[in-house]
Amino acid sequence: MGKFTFAASIAGLSIAALAFAGPAAAQSPIIIKFSHVVANDTPKGKASEKFKELAEKYTGGKVKVEVYPNSTLYKDKEELEALQLGSVQMLAPSNSKFGPLGIKEFEAFDLPYLLPDLKTLRKVTEGPLGTKLLKLLDAKGITGLAYWDNGFKQMSANKKLIEPDDYKGVKFRIQSSRVIQAQFKALGSLPQVMAFGEVYQALQTGVVDGQENTWSNIYTQKMHEVQKYITETNHGYIGYVVIVNKKFWDDLPADIRGQLEKAMKEATDFNNTQSQKENDDALAEIKKSGKSEILKLTPDQDAAMRKAMEPVYKDAAGRVGQGLIDEFVKEAKSATN
Repeated sequence: MGKFTFAASIAGLSIAALAFAGPAAAQSPIIIKFSHVVANDTPKGKASEKFKELAEKYTGGKVKVEVYPNSTLYKDKEELEALQLGSVQMLAPSNSKFGPLGIKEFEAFDLPYLLPDLKTLRKVTEGPLGTKLLKLLDAKGITGLAYWDNGFKQMSANKKLIEPDDYKGVKFRIQSSRVIQAQFKALGSLPQVMAFGEVYQALQTGVVDGQENTWSNIYTQKMHEVQKYITETNHGYIGYVVIVNKKFWDDLPADIRGQLEKAMKEATDFNNTQSQKENDDALAEIKKSGKSEILKLTPDQDAAMRKAMEPVYKDAAGRVGQGLIDEFVKEAKSATN
């Protein structure tokens, strides 16, 4: 009888402990680790903080978002694998990062001069084509939530880049993208894949001679301090896809997921409004610093650059698909009508 009483007491204590732990466990917030590779004072940096603020507000604290900027948690090459493994729940990688993952269609965003302005871009990202591209991520255990702008790219180097011939032999840091690699090879440059967080030092020490980026990225990473010239080319676009681990997202309670979707929509609107302003402000600050000379192309020089990059489309068609490129071109034409 004594043994039974002792066993029953132990069982009772265990049940009581579970009952006590239950409500506390239920109150533990859902943690979303949101990792990205740019500075806090960029459009993406500010938008990730805006998402944190809104997500925590709309879920009444049931979700806690931990933002890790500037490659503090994962670098470019590590972050997608970390997301797939569930080590981090949310990322905002640039479009070109999905090519190495086997989803080459996103590389269409890297094609030079394909997206001439924000109006065309919105037609793609907010329409059926943008939705179709996001759905391709499902097969990799990733859910695509939104497109965030960074802006249009400029070329920088320690020599003047005016004519296509000026690019010959120049070592350029690039993102991991076959399209961008083909772009610089068409110009006779030497492209070198490198993590975003390593670019400043590589430029400073001469490991690479130049790079392409948006004004806000150039300014916040202080690249203008180690580059003599920046050519205003607006030749390409940098944008991000906000993604989340699919299993994590699907397992969330429906009401929580809905509140997070609302927060993401508002953070996206915030990002895309901010990005143009941030780039304009960054350009003004770079000019004010006097550390880089800003070069502008004449219409003839611009036309020569476009012609030099035509082979990139043929190269990309075999991987990205000519049909998809045609869809982008069709949307671009309809946006200008």
